[in-house]
Amino acid sequence: MKVNVYSIDSKKKREIELPSVFLEDIRTDIIKRAVLAVQSERYQPQGVDPLAGKRTSATSWGPGHGVSRVPRVKGSRHHAAGRAAFVPQAVGGRVAHPPVVEKKIVKKINLKEKRKALRSAIAATKERELVEARGHKIEKLPEIPLIVEDKIQSLKTAKETREVFITLGVWEDILRAKERKIRAGKGKMRGRKYKTKKSALLVISEDKGIKNGARNHPGVDVVTVNELSVEHLAPGATPGRLTIYTESALKKIEERFK
Repeated sequence: MKVNVYSIDSKKKREIELPSVFLEDIRTDIIKRAVLAVQSERYQPQGVDPLAGKRTSATSWGPGHGVSRVPRVKGSRHHAAGRAAFVPQAVGGRVAHPPVVEKKIVKKINLKEKRKALRSAIAATKERELVEARGHKIEKLPEIPLIVEDKIQSLKTAKETREVFITLGVWEDILRAKERKIRAGKGKMRGRKYKTKKSALLVISEDKGIKNGARNHPGVDVVTVNELSVEHLAPGATPGRLTIYTESALKKIEERFK
């Protein structure tokens, strides 16, 4: 499959052949497994204090008192039935099935499956239907996938990158990502009130200033080929992210996935 290489002025420079990895079968099931495996590695183990609800000298009265044999606080015999403690059904007692830090929360995935997911996610970036299905605005883009000359890697300011994104037709999608939505659920009470959408992903071979130039644009991510993961290409386990490749990045991708 042949594609055009565009200058930062959105002019065709030459035609190149896409690496064979872009012809990979798109397996959304494996992509989802790989993304969930990556996300699970960031989970923080949590659990209760092992002695929570157990710091008491309460003991059971035993049989023959006409009351249940739950542990009861010492000195409470003069009350109606003595105050129960320690057991889950008692006030201040232990939790029946508390979360424990020993729980295995990291999801495993086979190495070959992980590699397959990454190749499949790369191939999904060339499918216009999948990119549109993710909600990206690509009407003004000259081509999918968009290949740009290496000069874009040297842009160092937000003003320079904004002008290039406008010229290449990506700016509308960045403006779409600027509209934040309030998160549903209790997360908005824990410092995570707003959700920011994902916009363009710029895959480069070498950072010569572009990370600083593009970091202030909402939803835009810049990643080198060596750091590229399936989560970059398929945020939320949905493949088809709007992706811009530099010409040298394609050569590195071809070397990486021979």
